[in-house]
Amino acid sequence: MNKRQLLQSFLAASALSFGLSSALAQLTTPIKFQLDWRFEGPAALFLHPAAKGYFKAAGLDVTIDAGNGSGGTVTRVASGAYDMGFADLAALMEFHANNPDSPNKPVAVMMVYNNTPASVMALKKSGIAKPADLAGKKLGAPVFDAGRRAFPIFAKANNIGAVNWTAMDPTLRETMLIRGDIDAITGFTFTSLLNLEARGAKAADIVVLPYPDYGVKLYGNVIIASPKLIKENPEAVKKFLSAFAKGAKEVIANPAVAIESVKARDGIIDSKLETRRLQLAIDTVINSADARSEGFGTVNAGRMSLMASQVSDAFNTKTRVSPDAVWTAALLPPAAELNGVLRK
Repeated sequence: MNKRQLLQSFLAASALSFGLSSALAQLTTPIKFQLDWRFEGPAALFLHPAAKGYFKAAGLDVTIDAGNGSGGTVTRVASGAYDMGFADLAALMEFHANNPDSPNKPVAVMMVYNNTPASVMALKKSGIAKPADLAGKKLGAPVFDAGRRAFPIFAKANNIGAVNWTAMDPTLRETMLIRGDIDAITGFTFTSLLNLEARGAKAADIVVLPYPDYGVKLYGNVIIASPKLIKENPEAVKKFLSAFAKGAKEVIANPAVAIESVKARDGIIDSKLETRRLQLAIDTVINSADARSEGFGTVNAGRMSLMASQVSDAFNTKTRVSPDAVWTAALLPPAAELNGVLRK
């Protein structure tokens, strides 16, 4: 083969390679995804399947960013800054009901936290041992905290008298409780409980009043998608949820290994602490009795309707929440894929 033939062969191979690369690029769908919070233990649910290549294998180029609260995640998906996200269902319901004319309201496409992680936490020395003891006490939480927003539902279910609220930055919540500036706090159990321990409180000295244990059966966090993505590329959403479910099964089965994917994104995390946080989330809201009863990823229609009514009242929304508008099961993976996610 002469030089001219070699050059022609090289150019042909290059053209073929370029053509294949272009075709693959066209088949890959970019998805910007925002978490509800920082890169902590529960973020492994998304970072693990990404690290294992499950999204990529499904033809998705998924970028996962940390968040700063569910309300922000809902707003950013609605604005088009993100295609999908992870957010508290109550925050999504509130957005829907307060923006009835918006055509860009995100939709929940998979249930992940079958129970709300919200709880009231106090130190035993405060004398708080049951919900009724909260009457007249000083409670603290950021104004956007899910537990604080839903506290009227908790208070109604437990006949709690009036309480006094103090607002603060999330980083100060547990510190103010330890210092005695407030009597109790609201927050996600797997976040605030471990934060209290990290600040010197002993587990035996902390009182935890989980909302689900006291008559509040609110759903927690869901995967949400923009209406634009759902309309224009529903298959991408289906592929995302399928890859996520595959990864979630592995995370639930082996949290310690899954935490390595979180460590890869944030090298300063305490792997042992975040493994505990993830395990606590799995035990209380992901692989809970309610989740096993209803099935991973799905919702109970009656329970969803009740939550919509409760959120409408507690959040004093402009319009009533429509359960059918905030949720769709049409894009969920087949039952065969979902049935094996949770551990019996």
